[in-house]
Amino acid sequence: MPPDAPGGVPDTERAGAVTWTTMGGYGWISFTTDYGTFDGFAAACRGVIARIAPEVRINDITHHVPPADVPRGAAVLAQTAPHLPASVHLAVVDPGVGTQRRGIAVGTPGGVLVGPDNGLLIWAAEALGGIDTVVELANKEWLLGDVSRTFHGRDVFAPAAARLALGAPLSEAGPAVAPATLVRLPDPIVAVGDGWIESEVVTVDRFGNVQLAAGGGTLAGLGPDLVIGGIKARRAQTFAEAQPGEMIVYEDSAGRVAIAVNGGRAVVLLSVRPGDVVRVAER
Repeated sequence: MPPDAPGGVPDTERAGAVTWTTMGGYGWISFTTDYGTFDGFAAACRGVIARIAPEVRINDITHHVPPADVPRGAAVLAQTAPHLPASVHLAVVDPGVGTQRRGIAVGTPGGVLVGPDNGLLIWAAEALGGIDTVVELANKEWLLGDVSRTFHGRDVFAPAAARLALGAPLSEAGPAVAPATLVRLPDPIVAVGDGWIESEVVTVDRFGNVQLAAGGGTLAGLGPDLVIGGIKARRAQTFAEAQPGEMIVYEDSAGRVAIAVNGGRAVVLLSVRPGDVVRVAER
């Protein structure tokens, strides 16, 4: 069975992000899913958007979130969305599709997020300036015909994203939702002590670099010579500072603590995956 298978005009600046007038809408929709690219699921959603809003451009963040991995999708979306043009951010990683979980749209100073109420959108909303307004996607006129129980990306979320990009107000999508009632993912584990950090693995990129939840500033409390899982490492700012095969700990482009191996894959050397807790300590 498949998974949930399948420009406006700048108004004001707030918290460093451009907000857009409702009348002007958005010129972009970003798109994040776990659909992959071997099937037609993502293309079907793109087609629905194109039929409703043919002039709106679609920016694919990724369709290779691991299946049903909501925290990974949330992390990727939150780390990417602030660098994109003001957009409607459509995100679908939805293992609860067809259940009582709500479909929502979240208004923020830096854009609108559309997707399931399972925690997927919250970190990105905070990265875009915080939650202003939330509505449930309950307007039946916005749905695509008879809604499939397993493909809300196509039948619920894509049509809503397209209409919002065209400038429809959030209030037309459905009733207001109290932000306090939204599903939130647990905060990742981060603990900092004298000469050590313990932190949850958030993501592993295609190069095998391991990103931790700890902010890069926590490295200031560590010396240059470190050990991780019994393996020697050292602090560095660039990969080139390490010898081939040497492990380094650094602040990555998202401002998080990360672990890499020059010419290798830290994820293999450490044998970790997202959700595991890693201890980085001084030698």
